Amino acid sequence: MADPTSYRPKPGEIPDSPGVYRFRDEHRRVIYVGKAKSLRQRLNNYFQDLAGLHPRTRTMVTTAASVEWTVVSTEVEALQLEYTWIQEYDPRFNVKYRDDKSYPSLAVTMNEEFPRVQVMRGPKKKGVRYFGPYGQAWAIRETVDLMLRVFPVRTCSAGVFKRSAQIGRPCLLGYIGKCSAPCVGRISPEDHRQLAEEFCDFMAGHTGSQLRRLEREMQQAAEEMEYEKAARLRDDIDALRRAMEKNAVVLTDATDADLIAVAEDELEAAVQIFHVRGGRVRGQRGWVTDKVEEIGTPELVEHALQQLYGEERGDAEGSSGSGGVPKEVLVPALPEPAEPIAQWLAERRGSHVSLRIPQRGDKRALMDTVRRNAEQALVLHKTKRASDLTTRSRALEEIAEALDLDSAPLRIECFDISHLQGDDVVASMVVFEDGLARKSEYRRFQIKSFAGQDDVRAMHEVISRRFRRYLLEKQKTGEWPEEELGGELETGPAPEPVPAADGPALDGPAPEGAGADGPPARGAGRDEDGRPKKFAYPPQLVVVDGGRPQVAAAQAALDELGIDDVAICGLAKRLEEVWVPGESDPVVLPRTSEGLYLLQRVRDEAHRFAIRYQRGKRGKRLRSSPLDDVQGLGETRKKALLKHFGSMKKLRAARVEEISQVPGIGRKTAETVAAALAGSAPSAPAVNTATGEIVEEE
Repeated sequence: MADPTSYRPKPGEIPDSPGVYRFRDEHRRVIYVGKAKSLRQRLNNYFQDLAGLHPRTRTMVTTAASVEWTVVSTEVEALQLEYTWIQEYDPRFNVKYRDDKSYPSLAVTMNEEFPRVQVMRGPKKKGVRYFGPYGQAWAIRETVDLMLRVFPVRTCSAGVFKRSAQIGRPCLLGYIGKCSAPCVGRISPEDHRQLAEEFCDFMAGHTGSQLRRLEREMQQAAEEMEYEKAARLRDDIDALRRAMEKNAVVLTDATDADLIAVAEDELEAAVQIFHVRGGRVRGQRGWVTDKVEEIGTPELVEHALQQLYGEERGDAEGSSGSGGVPKEVLVPALPEPAEPIAQWLAERRGSHVSLRIPQRGDKRALMDTVRRNAEQALVLHKTKRASDLTTRSRALEEIAEALDLDSAPLRIECFDISHLQGDDVVASMVVFEDGLARKSEYRRFQIKSFAGQDDVRAMHEVISRRFRRYLLEKQKTGEWPEEELGGELETGPAPEPVPAADGPALDGPAPEGAGADGPPARGAGRDEDGRPKKFAYPPQLVVVDGGRPQVAAAQAALDELGIDDVAICGLAKRLEEVWVPGESDPVVLPRTSEGLYLLQRVRDEAHRFAIRYQRGKRGKRLRSSPLDDVQGLGETRKKALLKHFGSMKKLRAARVEEISQVPGIGRKTAETVAAALAGSAPSAPAVNTATGEIVEEE
């Protein structure tokens, strides 16, 4: 725990002007971002007597180790910079709303040649028009099914569309009239785009013009005695009216507004947002947050506005459907002061935005409805979370007590070794923070310093490499003297970050920024050059998959590096015994212990992650062939060679003249292929173990 007076700025150093400030901890992580009309007055409030601070504020200033600030010209600039830094650094003590569930939206991909209507979740994409969000995906599909009678826009995936175009036959929706079948040319790209535009107009609230157009066409068809066409148009009108009924009319004056309500207690807050377009509720979403700082309703509203409109541009009638910034934003309390946030909203919309508290009438009544939804959401969230949060806290406390730790291990890292009879030896590192998996921090290792099966030696190498990187990060910040490190830390191959395609995508979202192409964004966990600090933060507890030998190897690795503030334990699979360094007997946790269950989950996750990586490497190795080493020979020409000759055995026996007859293979390439195959010894023949038959090489 740091003493705030140790990093308090000297008198006169803090400017008396608008700005944004950042508190950092001892590892240089940004833990809090704030803005102020006067930096001097605001920051002085943090450095008063600790007894006079709110408990959460006291925790923040004692966790911090430094403070820095940036001066700006206006409060609007401070608001924008605060939002940018909160998104960039994800500070642990800031209010950051999270969805109480992932809300789906109805999306129309206007950025494609043939726009597609589909259900989408997650961040918005450029060129796509969104409507919603909706509470349930089935509600979107019901609405779309009704509207496809009138607006038969494409809904199929790219694969289905391409296949139908190849075979010249549309899918079922094309036959029953719920798709205009652009895949087989029944409609031109221009006419199909016009259909999509009409679909978007109807969803945006311009329903009257579409209904009047259909009614005129129905009457005209009846006058011309085309009764079947008139009956179909009548059914289309009924379908559109049923779709309209799904969005209740709440305001009679065709208002475009967002209504935001807050329900809170001393620990948590819930926010509900109703998107009203054309007087109808077009979307709804909800957020929840922990109140990790002393904050009231005006501040909660301000943070909600920042998160809701931080990425929006343009008005609500523009390209984002029910997104964008509407003409009116109705809130339960105005931020203090309200002028900067109102100006910031106006800049995003491009015109004036009315930010106010509804006082009477229909809007006040609707605000009461939104508030009741927020209260119910908070009660439901607390009911769901209570047992989970309590269980995780009890598990961490039991682990701390069993291992005689000073405090609960808020960050746990677990390592596991995986191989197949000594081949493709790899290791995994998984991270749990506050008892929950932090998948963006997962890492994987290749064991390259030796060959063969030696789990103890491999564990020593992995722990050494992980904490060498940690000490190197501390060396860069000056927290660890260079003379204490020597040249040892530069040795050993570096661990690999988890690429998005090979991360834990089966169990959740891919790791943020891990293994991404191009320069990563600056932010939390980034160095001065913008590179990820993969190993900047130490764990309180290291768990290894194994017993006494693996634990001893891990402890030896830490001792060699001079690290004495990280606890180590091992979890042996056979009897689920917990081993600690230097003890001849294991620590036995009760089978019903939440602490043991958490350690098992951490160990099993590390084992799963290591197995997945090892299998991927083995599969890649088994799929390799001598053709992989031929310079300039791509996948297409490899397939052409194998298709022409039928097997690697026949290709290896072919002459240069025969190889050069393959389409796309010239004389020079044929000579290179023949030389590569001649220099590679054929592998032993594969044998079917059931029949003893020799399998022909392919």
